[in-house]
Amino acid sequence: MLTMTMTASSIPGGLASPSGSSNSHASKRLTNRMTNRYSVNAMYSLAAEQDVDLEDELARAQKRLRDLKSRISSQSKKNFVLERDVRYLDSRIALLIQNRMAADEKREVAETLEDVDEESGLWPDERKMNQYANLFFLLQSEPRHVASLCRLVSLAEIDTLLQTVMFTLYGNQYEQREEHLLLTMFQSVLSAQFETTTEFGSLLRANTPVSRMMTTYTRRGPGQSYLKSVLADRINSLIEHKDLNLEINPLKVYEQMIQQIEEDTGTLPPSLPRGVPPEVAAANADVQAIIVPRLTMLMEIANTFLATIIESMDTVPYGIRWICKQIRSLTRRKYPDASDASICSLIGGFFFLRFINPAIVTPQAYMLVDGVPAKHPRRTLTLIAKMLQNLANKPSYAKEQYMMSLNPFVENNKVRMNQFLNALCEVGDFYESLELDQYMALSKKDLQINITLNELYNTHSLLMQHMETLSPNEKHHLRILLDDLGAAPGQVPRKENRSIELPLYSRWETPIQDLSTALMSDSVTQNDINYMEAKSIFVQLLRSMPHLADKRPIDLPSLAERAATSKDPVLVRRGIKVQALLSELESAGVVDASDHFKIIQDEVAAEMVHLGNAKEKVVLETRSLEAVYKTICDHNNYLRSQLEQYKAYLQNVRLTSSKEKGSAGGVGVVTVNGKEKKQVKNQVLGPYRFTHSQFEKEGIIMESNVPENRRVNIYFNITSPTPGTFIIALHFKGREKPILEMDLKIDDLLEKQKDQQAMLDLEYVQLNVPKVLALFNKLFSKRR
Repeated sequence: MLTMTMTASSIPGGLASPSGSSNSHASKRLTNRMTNRYSVNAMYSLAAEQDVDLEDELARAQKRLRDLKSRISSQSKKNFVLERDVRYLDSRIALLIQNRMAADEKREVAETLEDVDEESGLWPDERKMNQYANLFFLLQSEPRHVASLCRLVSLAEIDTLLQTVMFTLYGNQYEQREEHLLLTMFQSVLSAQFETTTEFGSLLRANTPVSRMMTTYTRRGPGQSYLKSVLADRINSLIEHKDLNLEINPLKVYEQMIQQIEEDTGTLPPSLPRGVPPEVAAANADVQAIIVPRLTMLMEIANTFLATIIESMDTVPYGIRWICKQIRSLTRRKYPDASDASICSLIGGFFFLRFINPAIVTPQAYMLVDGVPAKHPRRTLTLIAKMLQNLANKPSYAKEQYMMSLNPFVENNKVRMNQFLNALCEVGDFYESLELDQYMALSKKDLQINITLNELYNTHSLLMQHMETLSPNEKHHLRILLDDLGAAPGQVPRKENRSIELPLYSRWETPIQDLSTALMSDSVTQNDINYMEAKSIFVQLLRSMPHLADKRPIDLPSLAERAATSKDPVLVRRGIKVQALLSELESAGVVDASDHFKIIQDEVAAEMVHLGNAKEKVVLETRSLEAVYKTICDHNNYLRSQLEQYKAYLQNVRLTSSKEKGSAGGVGVVTVNGKEKKQVKNQVLGPYRFTHSQFEKEGIIMESNVPENRRVNIYFNITSPTPGTFIIALHFKGREKPILEMDLKIDDLLEKQKDQQAMLDLEYVQLNVPKVLALFNKLFSKRR
């Protein structure tokens, strides 16, 4: 008889738990046997649960979930690339604004805005594709090579490499094997970082390729999903209070106070001079009276944020918790005398500094809110983030003495925070399930990645640059593959940077045809394999014939007979196979027909209950991820609108610079792609009319000083007399002349956006700069 049985429902979170320690060789052998049985059983349970030939409700729900996860992974990569483009163009546009960009830099910027033409450019030949397939299989399945490379590259090179590693090589963010391989790479990178760091105080703090890696990892789908579910409601309820001023910097409070007094009375008393030093402002009794209630409110708000984060423990993505666990483990090994508080400060440095706080400070960048928060809530969010950082990562008040006033928050929550950070680390390892996943990968025929030509060539180039360090031995697999590939091709123009589906397979490992045979060992017998395969087939048959699934007890021989005599060839094959397996198991004394095969009957029934629960979980997860996918798509649209603004701006720069340098191409002539083109006479576009309520609804108006009863009579006219120049006129119905007119240049708006000045003040209303830019782009960019 079988000595141990398990069902998939006993597998926690899809991860194999590490086997417990033992005092005897015998118990170690038993543990190994149980571990192997566990892994093989998990494989068969998984096969029964994810059978692609089935078409029941669970199968359809699973397919929807798989498709959704695939779309999230693909969209996350697109967003990462767009964010890099926007960051690059932000810096380049700043130079353009200041007229300091050389002609070749302007060409480079223009190329960054080109769309990829999937029909142009050359593919690598078949031989090269096979070599790249071997190389990228090796890189994916042996993460140590990528880990070493990430430590060797410069900060300037890391972003491109991270794009390939996080969103291509391990881009399937919800696929267990890829996620676990990526985390194995992190372990290797972190271990090396700890080995080379000489001082405890500098661990993981500097802006290095390693810290950039950790930040990028948190931007993947699961991390974004967590931030949205945990922080969005809390932040949105705070930013609703646009006028709630919780500034506690005495100097700023003093300046705001005297400004208010001057507005109210028209003068300033001699006792309140301008330009006082911070200590004078801090000593002012009125300033202190303003700050004290604000401190209380700030601590109350920070406590609600902290409570929300602590309560979310169980929803923190596994990978982020596992990285926290590695930080704790490595610190204890390298610094055995380090206090628990010091270790927690390192964990907090990752979890809060690189994951939680950026989303609190700039929630619009994480699509947690619509638009940029108003001035006062924005400052409150910054203060909350500082408080959480001081709590999690040792407070430092050297630069901002006024933050010491919030020290009671740190003192009151220190124990609670350290308990949370330690609890984050309490997750199981995945090494055994990864071993099984690697086996299964060798049996897959469809292992592939979607990669651009420039990602392919850039990774190849970096490996060649550091080949002697990465693979000094000529017989190493990595060295053999790189020697065969030879020199890396150069980067192709953006327009030709096509995506290719690169199949992955090993040059050295033979694909496994029969996984069962491959997994057999001293601890897993043929009877074990037969038993688990029979159970798996019975589950598949019940899912294929749902009208029989609810009958208890399950008549296994009758079920097998019905399948074997049906008209469906798949069912016939499975029915005959499971009849043969039952016969073999009975002959071996593993099951007994006299008790109606009770042992396997009970396990099949338990598996069906598990699958019913699995369907509910799949549906819930799909709902949650649909919201994540929408957020990621919204962010993609936002990034694309920014790129469109830059396109419009660059078009304007080319036009104006051509006018200024008319001698280069003749008077009134513009050069386009090396060809002369007659310049079209400027045409005034507009006016386009919008009501106050339209602008409010679109979020273009951030704040309005217009009385409620008069807003219905207010409207805006927008015109563009020349490319890149705009006029916003504010009108009152019945009056011919506008109340107010403002001339705007796109340079000024882009500079405001670059400097994170989100508000455009029109005296009566304050407009949202990014949304004004988007509106101008929508109205005028395609009409020139």
